[in-house]
Amino acid sequence: MSDADTRRRQLYGLLGDLPARDRPVGATALHQEDVDSYELHRLSLDLNGIEPVPAYFVKPIGANGRLPTVLFNHSHGGNYEIGKRELVDGREYMTTPAYAKELTSRGYAVLAIDHWVFGERRGRTESAVFKQMLWEGRVLWGMMVYDSLKAVDYLLTRDDVDPQRIATLGMSMGSTMAWWLAALDERIKVCIDICCLTDFQALIETDNLDGHGVYYYVPSLLKHFTTAQINALIAPRPHLSVDGNLDKLTPPKGLERIDAELKKVYANAGAPEAWKLLRYDVPHKELPEMRAEIVKWLGRWLG
Repeated sequence: MSDADTRRRQLYGLLGDLPARDRPVGATALHQEDVDSYELHRLSLDLNGIEPVPAYFVKPIGANGRLPTVLFNHSHGGNYEIGKRELVDGREYMTTPAYAKELTSRGYAVLAIDHWVFGERRGRTESAVFKQMLWEGRVLWGMMVYDSLKAVDYLLTRDDVDPQRIATLGMSMGSTMAWWLAALDERIKVCIDICCLTDFQALIETDNLDGHGVYYYVPSLLKHFTTAQINALIAPRPHLSVDGNLDKLTPPKGLERIDAELKKVYANAGAPEAWKLLRYDVPHKELPEMRAEIVKWLGRWLG
């Protein structure tokens, strides 16, 4: 086992008591319709054996064969009603068009799921679910990550998904999910995170821990990993991060620290061009300039 694999096992082990990693996944098709230029498939996925996971799968109308596919991770934003709908409706802090239209217009298929306490899985508060899981030896973030890992398992069951061309992206909470997922799962070939490459120590230093909900916090994480060390597990696979210098969730000092470390990691891996951090003088917001770089990165590395 490689050192990176050992570290992945250690990172996964911090996520609490999770369902069996090899449990089979299932899917029930609920509805299909054409929206603009893409097919929208509404699904109910069996990922964790505890509660069903509502999902959207979109692809270009009339697309044939196996498609490059993006696992889209929705953000938090304090609005628990939206969840996976962010894929098709967008958010006020994201540029237009929404990613369903953006990505399918470029030939990609996309999957988005409702994470715990969001979208059709909302009802109980984030705090209540976090507390009960903690009592039970579970970690809310761990259960979210687990569902994302199983979502990749689901994608590999589809005959319209190219298993060698799977990417992940998201903003805010979705950004954090993108880099955790890519760090843990080498089946993710391209990682793009938007406005949340947060250096944990810098967040403490700037007194902004309350900028994240309780979902974000993993017991004992800082004893074993920095943000840069988690992201190093993605190398040498392509990884683009776009962030705001005025965003309290991504303190500039922390971005500089992560960038310096990952430049070394990617250089040592022989792939210096596969890591890129782009910074903009904006708060927690996706700019059109960011979107342009994102689609360019996908076009270069995912095809």
